[in-house]
Amino acid sequence: MNNNKPFLPKLKPLTSNNLQWQSFCDMLDFAIESEQRKLEQASDLKEIFQAQGAVIKLRQLKKLKDEVDASK
Repeated sequence: MNNNKPFLPKLKPLTSNNLQWQSFCDMLDFAIESEQRKLEQASDLKEIFQAQGAVIKLRQLKKLKDEVDASK
């Protein structure tokens, strides 16, 4: 088990339930699309960096299932 992330095994119920996981991924996709629209409409560097950071973090969350599975 990854000692740096002791919370990962507690997320197993979310990642092992296909309906819940797919719904979570759908929500993340919606949020990513929203941030990408913000990125396209951004008028200054601060807005661009914030939207880019949000997209990066949301995409990392989509990889959560792999991280939880690897923490066995």
